[in-house]
Parts: sequence; structure tokens; C-alpha cells
Amino acid sequence: MDYSQFLVMHQEIGLLVLILLVFLYDTFSNTTATKGVSYLTVCGFAVVTLLGFVQPWFGETTSAFGGMYATSPVMGSIKNILNIGVLIVLIQAMQWADGEYMRIRRGEFYELLLITLLGMYFMISARHFLLFIIGLETASLPLAALVAFDKKHYESHEAAAKYILTAVFSSAIFMMGLSFVYGLAGTLYFADIAASMADGGALLIVAIAFVIAGMGFKLSLVPFHLWTADVYQGAPTSVTSYLSVISKGAAAFSFFVIMVQVFGPFYGKIWEWMLYGLIILTITVGNLFALRQKNLKRFLAFSSISQAGYIMLGVVAGSALGLGSLMFYILVYIFSNLAAFGVIQAVENKTGKVDMDSYNNLYSTNPKLAFTMMLAMFSLAGIPPFAGFFSKFFIFSAAVQPGTSALYILVLIALINTIVSLYYYLLVVKAMFIKNQEPCVIGNFTSALSERVGMTVCVAGIILVGLASCIYDFLIQASKVFPEYVFTIFAN
Repeated sequence: MDYSQFLVMHQEIGLLVLILLVFLYDTFSNTTATKGVSYLTVCGFAVVTLLGFVQPWFGETTSAFGGMYATSPVMGSIKNILNIGVLIVLIQAMQWADGEYMRIRRGEFYELLLITLLGMYFMISARHFLLFIIGLETASLPLAALVAFDKKHYESHEAAAKYILTAVFSSAIFMMGLSFVYGLAGTLYFADIAASMADGGALLIVAIAFVIAGMGFKLSLVPFHLWTADVYQGAPTSVTSYLSVISKGAAAFSFFVIMVQVFGPFYGKIWEWMLYGLIILTITVGNLFALRQKNLKRFLAFSSISQAGYIMLGVVAGSALGLGSLMFYILVYIFSNLAAFGVIQAVENKTGKVDMDSYNNLYSTNPKLAFTMMLAMFSLAGIPPFAGFFSKFFIFSAAVQPGTSALYILVLIALINTIVSLYYYLLVVKAMFIKNQEPCVIGNFTSALSERVGMTVCVAGIILVGLASCIYDFLIQASKVFPEYVFTIFAN
């Protein structure tokens, strides 16, 4: 075996080294030094994130282990985008993780979180379904432990039970679909499956439906979304923020690769119409249920369901423009959603309040937190000139590029739902700035330094990323360089 192949996995190796360092420090440090694990993790992961950007911007895809693993600048780009989000989550979680309640399990929190990210790395770079499944389970199973981390609350236990059950069932459905794919193609390599299956008939339709259903659970697509709100509400807020952006971002990119590279030849015949229905249901149901929510974590859960529908427009586009727009959308979504969760976490850590009514007249006591939440809501709603407007514009543009009437109708429905979403996002802004409740339930307080740093980075991202066109241009160019990602379904 050529062990030099491991050098191709430089981002995975860097993350694995950090995991081992955190584990050893947590194992051998005394109880008075356990807070140091937070600084070690944040500083170490910042180094891993910076090293991720030290690679050639453009070049050929490099594979290893018989083609099961591949890496390229576009894969590095999505990993770096996820790294930025994880770094923000780690910074925002420091205040909660350094509390007395977390004293004996602080290291476990960081280790489990980093291990799930390692699994997502494998999902992104997998070019064989065996490696993809290993990455998928590595990313999913530790999340169940993270969801159940708040042992004093019954809701956390309930959320973990629901998450692990849905994760098991979704994985079973996904692998059932893969068994059909293997039976039809005789291989599990992404590139070989499309070439081996000329026409699988009804069995191919079932196989693709099972694969979409399995990934639909990970992405919270309707009707595979029922676990989302309960898990988001029951899990610790730091875990919820991680679930809402990082897990969803990795799953969305992997879903694009599978549908375009593996099942691309069957776009107009089978899965195009499946995704049309899922996207319409996901955006519409997510918006309608978000209108009724009073708990902010459940509110953002249904918001994330709706956002997953918008992300899927990049998959339907099935082009380099769609992939670049999808990655840009994920980047903007990370900043916007983590800004909202940063405010929720800061308020919850001080007061324990997570319901929307408690935010009435928040501007009078905590104007900076109210301003941060307002920017997050504006960006999630797609109001210009914030980054969320540009992400929606780019992904809508990518979806209509093929020029088919069905896609125009799909984007029109998405635009109508965007108008609906304006209402419930502005409900939060109305509560903070317009509803007068004297005195405000949430009193004046100073949030922790780590929380302020995390929210500042998010606000900067919301304002600047949309204006920095070079980021979007780079992602589009990176997508165009690698034709393996782009099945030219509309070439004819």
C-alpha cells in the first residue's frame, strides 16, 4: 500500500490531529485546568481553518485509495466554508461550555463536534458509496449524543431519541436504495454508476426515490422534516446552531454531487420531478408552520426547513452555476443563521428566555443584540442590501438558466414564498423595536466576550459577503474547472 496517499487528505489529517490533541488534553489535565480545552479547541481549529485556505486555487482533482476519495479546490472550498461556520459555533459556545454544569463533559462536547465534522469531510470527498456511508454515519451518530448533552432537561432526552430514530431509519432507507443501485450497476463508484445504468426501469425509480428520501431526512426536506423542530428545541442552543447550518451545508453539497454525478443521465426522466415536488412542499410548509411559532428555536427550525428548499434550487439547476450558487448560499446562510442563534444563546445563557414574547421591546434594554437579530432576520428574508438578498438572487438565477417552463414556475413559487417569509421574519423585528412592554422581560446585561466576537463576525459576514463579488466569482470559477461535478443536462 502506498501510504503517501494519506497526504492527499491534508484537511482531514489536520482535523484528526486536533481531535487527538483535545482528547489527550482533556484526559490528562486536572479538574482546575479543564477550561483550557476550550481555548485549545478554538485556537487549534482556527489554525486548521487557516491551513485549509493554503492550497492551490485551481487545479486538477486528486484521488486516492483507488478513486474512493478525491479532493479538489471546489471540495476544499466547501470544507473551508464549513470550517468558518464551525469556528463561529465554537467561539459562541465557549461561555456555555465553560459553565460549571459542563465542567466534567466539556472535552467530550468538543471531541464529538469535531468528529462529526470529520465525517462531513469524508462525505464531501467520497467518490464511492462505501466511503460516503462511513462519513455519513460518522457525522450522524455523535450528533445524537450532542443533542442529549443537556441531561437535566427532559426535552433534550426526547430530542435525542427522536433524532437517533430518524437517523437510523433514514440511513436504512438510503442504504436500501444503494442496494438497488448496486444490483443495477454492479459498482458503487460514483463515476461508474451513471455509465453502467442505461435504463433500470421501475427498480431504478425506486432506488432514486429511496436515495432522495434518505438524504431528505438529513436536509429536513418535507415530508421528511418532522424531527427538526423538536430536536432544535430540545438540544442545547450551541448544538442546534451547529445542526442548522453545518450539517445541512455538508448534506446539501453531497446531495448535489450524488444527484448530478451519479444520477445525472436520468434528470429529465426521473428525479427532476421528484425534486420539484419536494422543493415546493419544503418551502411552502416551512413558511406556513414558521408563522405559528412562538419559541424562537422552533421558529428557526421551520425557517431552516424553508431555507433547505431554496438550497435545493441549486441542485435542480445541475450546473456549475448551480453548484457555485449553492455554496455561496450556504456561506451566507451560515453567517445569517449563526447571528440569530448567537443572540438567542446570549439571552438564554443570562435569562433562560427563548420565547418571542420575551423579546418585546428588547431594543430598549439591549440595542446591540436587537440590531444583530434584525440584520439576521433581514438577511434570512432576502432583503437588500444584505448578503441574503444576493444569495437568493444568485440561486434563483441559476435555477432558471436552463430556460424550461417548469423551472420558471418553480422559481415563481419560490419567489411567492419569499414574500410570505418576509412576514414572519419581520415579526421578530416588530417584537424587538415596535412592541412596547415596560419593563422588558429581558433586562439589560452584557453578553460574554466570546459571544460578542462570534456575533460581530456574523454581522460582518452579513454586510460584506454580499458586496464582495469576488467570493461568488471564485466559487463559480472553481465549479467550472471540474466537469465531474457538472452534468451538462441542458447541453442539447
